[in-house]
Amino acid sequence: MSGVGKGVATSSIARILKDRSFRVTAVKIDPYINVDAGTMNPTEHGEVFVTEDGMECDQDIGNYERFLDENILKDNYMTTGSVYQAVIERERNLGYEGKQVQVVPHIPFEVISRLDRASRKAKADFTVVEIGGTVGEYENILFLEAARMMHLKNPKDVLFVLVSYLPIPSMIGEMKTKPTQHAVRAMNAAGVQPDIIIARSRVPMDFPRKRKLMTYCNISEKDVISAPDVKFIYEVPTNFERDNLGDRILEKFGLKSRRRDSGTWNRLVKKIRRLSKPVKVGIVGKYFSTGDFTLADSYISVIEAVKHASWALGFAPQISWLDAQNYEKNKNALQELKSYDGIIVPGGFGSRGVEGKIKVIEFCRKQKIPFLGLCYGLQLAVVEYARNACAMKGAHTAEVNPRNP
Repeated sequence: MSGVGKGVATSSIARILKDRSFRVTAVKIDPYINVDAGTMNPTEHGEVFVTEDGMECDQDIGNYERFLDENILKDNYMTTGSVYQAVIERERNLGYEGKQVQVVPHIPFEVISRLDRASRKAKADFTVVEIGGTVGEYENILFLEAARMMHLKNPKDVLFVLVSYLPIPSMIGEMKTKPTQHAVRAMNAAGVQPDIIIARSRVPMDFPRKRKLMTYCNISEKDVISAPDVKFIYEVPTNFERDNLGDRILEKFGLKSRRRDSGTWNRLVKKIRRLSKPVKVGIVGKYFSTGDFTLADSYISVIEAVKHASWALGFAPQISWLDAQNYEKNKNALQELKSYDGIIVPGGFGSRGVEGKIKVIEFCRKQKIPFLGLCYGLQLAVVEYARNACAMKGAHTAEVNPRNP
């Protein structure tokens, strides 16, 4: 299911292999017709992450960068739209020399060539590829077909990992493996057999459940990796290694295990766990609300930056979501900003919530509350100062009011 942790699992596998002195890169495949993620609403899809070379892509690329501590570039991201666009443009330019161009095999061939290119450019020993979406959806079947074809051609060079959620219904209190059994059958129907299952759940997986997956999913119990909920995603590589994930991957590829060098990573995790002195940061945005729920993924890079900055300076970050529209309706609500050590107004676009953000920025300036404006947040800080400190009452961004004076 969406949000189960495929991106973090991909990032963690990449980090584990890097810590064994291999050169690793990571690729994200999104099964959307959108050519890139730049046109998607953050409330629906989560944050748009921008690579150093300008690609607007999925937030998981940000995870890859944070775990690998390396820049991930545009060749490491593709969507259904970008793949089809490339194939159609090549056909229009006679790149197929008059052949009949078909969904299969030409779309999977394009996917494979892109994966090869990303691997070559990164000079990678391992390329960890995340296929977005859910097993059994028709949207990603062509990417699974590409994976099947790669495995058929080079079976010793391709490994499949399934990230699957094992629910524990509260009225029963027992971890259930049936959804994962069905997920594996859906993969089998696409011609793919998982070599490793990462078993996501609220708590660690016990041996009887591992044995069930071994029996019904055609997999060794050693290849079922327990992935319980954690407080910080940076604990995940350490958890995976408790089940010897790195050794299992190398063994399946017929590679000798290299010395683990996870000291830097483990020190980070230990430091995060022991920090207790809080720093309170409020993020004033408008992409949090999705029905009755909050979508923190809309600002994931900002959140992670706050976390890393806090940890580096010895603080335990306490981040709160503050709805910009609330300050438009209720001026008294601004008083709550005094309880924060700092306020961030992040990026965005459009007119909704803008006046609330401007009120927040003015309050922070006058009350001397530390303030950070990012992108739109900085632009609105200029608007606020022009209006309230420079007596330019009609000042605004042309994005909201193209006729402002």
